[in-house]
Amino acid sequence: MTRKLLLGVDIGTYSSKGVLVNSAGTLVGSSVIAHELSSPKPGHFEHDADGIWWHDFVFIVRDLLEKTKVAPEEIAGVGTSGIGPCVLPIDDNGKPLRPGILYGIDSRALKEVEYLQNTLMSISNYQHPIPELSSQAAGPKVLWIRRNEPEIYAKARWFLTSQSYLVYKLTGKAAIDIYSAGGYSPIIDSKTTKYIPELEPYITEVNKLADMFWSHEVVGQVTAAASMETGIPAGTPVVAGTTDASAEALSAGLGNFDDMLIMFGSSNFFVVKTKELINPKKFWASNFLGPGTYAFLGGMATSGSLTRWFLNQFGQPEREASLKTGRDPYNLLAELSQNSSPGSNGLVMLPYFEGERTPIQDPKAKGLLFGLSLKHTREDVYRSILESVAFGIRHNLEEMKAEGVIPKRILAVGGGTKNSSWMQIVSDIASIELHIPEQQIGASYGDAFLAGLGVGMCREYADISKWVKIKEVIKPNNNNRDVYDFNYTIYRDLYTSTNPIMHRISDAER
Repeated sequence: MTRKLLLGVDIGTYSSKGVLVNSAGTLVGSSVIAHELSSPKPGHFEHDADGIWWHDFVFIVRDLLEKTKVAPEEIAGVGTSGIGPCVLPIDDNGKPLRPGILYGIDSRALKEVEYLQNTLMSISNYQHPIPELSSQAAGPKVLWIRRNEPEIYAKARWFLTSQSYLVYKLTGKAAIDIYSAGGYSPIIDSKTTKYIPELEPYITEVNKLADMFWSHEVVGQVTAAASMETGIPAGTPVVAGTTDASAEALSAGLGNFDDMLIMFGSSNFFVVKTKELINPKKFWASNFLGPGTYAFLGGMATSGSLTRWFLNQFGQPEREASLKTGRDPYNLLAELSQNSSPGSNGLVMLPYFEGERTPIQDPKAKGLLFGLSLKHTREDVYRSILESVAFGIRHNLEEMKAEGVIPKRILAVGGGTKNSSWMQIVSDIASIELHIPEQQIGASYGDAFLAGLGVGMCREYADISKWVKIKEVIKPNNNNRDVYDFNYTIYRDLYTSTNPIMHRISDAER
């Protein structure tokens, strides 16, 4: 039997998704499973690696095979992605030693961030670029384990991220793609794509970090043990995969230099494909998916998670209506913004509910709702959430421009794009066109394409344009420019005025 199908599986913050596609990118089947996010302490966010990451992968593959009735032998290659950068220590037998520590929303390692930042500045004749560290960096979280959980650190053979754990479970090999490895800052030099032995005394031995591959490179084959669990035939090639944001960028059709992806998920993440490795001041930069391509990166800590928070705390009417009508409560919630006015009747929110990543790089930042009066409604508060994310995107774009990065085309994907009112708000506030792909399959679709490259069913990254078509282009409406510009000045001033108080609250919580 000729193998002709590609399997892609992505592990997200609150759910995982998998697809089977053919060589033309046509969807054969899809599967989704929800899971929870654990927060054992304020600022700590974790996933159980076996209970969520591997469990979801196995469920999705089994579900896909059952739904589609596809013969497992038709699967030509496997690609994976996941949230990241995450930190998961495993022992010599591949057993997780603790739950996986998640990406930038987890701010437990603030002391380690500060310590490493100061240490890098103090090392004489240091020959590597010094990054601006934040809660997004995995290096400080490895150090946090070393300092706070020494017994776990002593048993750790490998430190892996989410999809690299899946690759390990499938192939028995500790591997990470070069793009995701960049998240293990500062112990990696993105220019040389090598780990930095000089930092071993400050973080960890580099032999505890996974071997690096390009995202499309075949790392190994499915083992007999993994085949028994998943149903994928032993010997099936597995590529290195990547972090969800870059897989999502690929799934959206990001193929040209200066293309930008904005991912509207639980957090907000963006990637700009560049011709050279940029040394950013307020953002991140790394190698991208293949040789000769680079990524300029940033993101907001909370985006869709804010609408989830609102639904959980104030969305009882939508939940009740959903039970009666069968409609998605988020679709019902999306209609609320239309019952408020542009500018949310004078309400301005700071969306820093779990600190903030770019461009302020402040894990101690706090959310804020400013301007409340007795006239305000639930609808105003909800719209202020949507506008706050748009203000954050505008802030990022302005700071990117100051660093010489100006995207030519902006692609938008993720669950947030289903809310057309939100996308128009973003377009209006940030004065940008948003190109929304026809298929909103997500990162798992990009994973399948990576598998196709790895096994030779696709030739080059530019071939993604043959898979992806643009459904619509949302253009800015300038009718509300004055009110949005005014509220944006308030948005910018609020953080400057209140961040010392935010830090006092954050320090008191710890």
